[in-house]
Amino acid sequence: MTTNPASPGAAREFLSGVALLGAGLRTWITSPRLMLLGAVPALVVGAVFAGLLVVWLVRVDDVAAVLAARLDVPAGWPRTVVDGLAQLVLAGGAVVVAVLAFTATTLAVGDPFYERIARRTEERHGGVVGEVEQGLVRGVLRAVGDLLRVLAVTVPLAAVLALGGLVPVVGQVVVPVAAALTGGWFLVVELTGWAFDARGLTLRRRRRMLAVRRARSVGLGTATYLAFLVPLGAVVVMPAAVVAATLLARDALRADPSTRASLGEEPEGGTAVEAPTPPAAGPAQPSSASIGPRTK
Repeated sequence: MTTNPASPGAAREFLSGVALLGAGLRTWITSPRLMLLGAVPALVVGAVFAGLLVVWLVRVDDVAAVLAARLDVPAGWPRTVVDGLAQLVLAGGAVVVAVLAFTATTLAVGDPFYERIARRTEERHGGVVGEVEQGLVRGVLRAVGDLLRVLAVTVPLAAVLALGGLVPVVGQVVVPVAAALTGGWFLVVELTGWAFDARGLTLRRRRRMLAVRRARSVGLGTATYLAFLVPLGAVVVMPAAVVAATLLARDALRADPSTRASLGEEPEGGTAVEAPTPPAAGPAQPSSASIGPRTK
């Protein structure tokens, strides 16, 4: 059952998601070397995307002028207004695509590093029972596939937001908020990839389980999205977001009785529970395992 977005409980859940990012950032204190490994891919990919974004922003006024001319907007203040709105929309749409594409690309480039961060986070909180081994090649291919799916969704999404941004006043208020919330959701779906893949769960299942904690998921994603907009923020936040997303994934898995046993946590009764059987595509795993004590 999903949380009603308008309820006070949804607001608390949203803030809980924001707090998860804070927990991830604290990992810089407890495991600085591990986090530095995750910062390197973010720094390299971020530099490339920042350069591309700067080039686009430099040219966006020319593109906006062409659009205003094609729309046959009268010269004078009407064309100036439309030209200004078009620049805001084109720049905002580019930012949405850049943030999501940056995340997917960074996860693909730095897959071994982020897998290590996610695995260490899992181990500190109980581990993964019945893990489905992915391997380096499979992990990179999964990340590349996620990148292509993200682009296939975010480019049309950016176009829709761009059209909405053309509405005077309302577009400039509603569209940025909608972009942050929607972009945050897609970020979380990307960042939780390893935790769900390690348990043999599909992308569709991942989305469905995160939807049970939608307000919390969007809270984490939105906080991460906004942090990525800060210069060099993505470099510091990216590895922390992987930690936070792994914790969020464990929370979503805990809410589903069919996947709770994969968390390596002791059930309330104190007895061992049976681990879920991995899908046929993965390597053979034991049908059951003892569950260790919960790590707080």
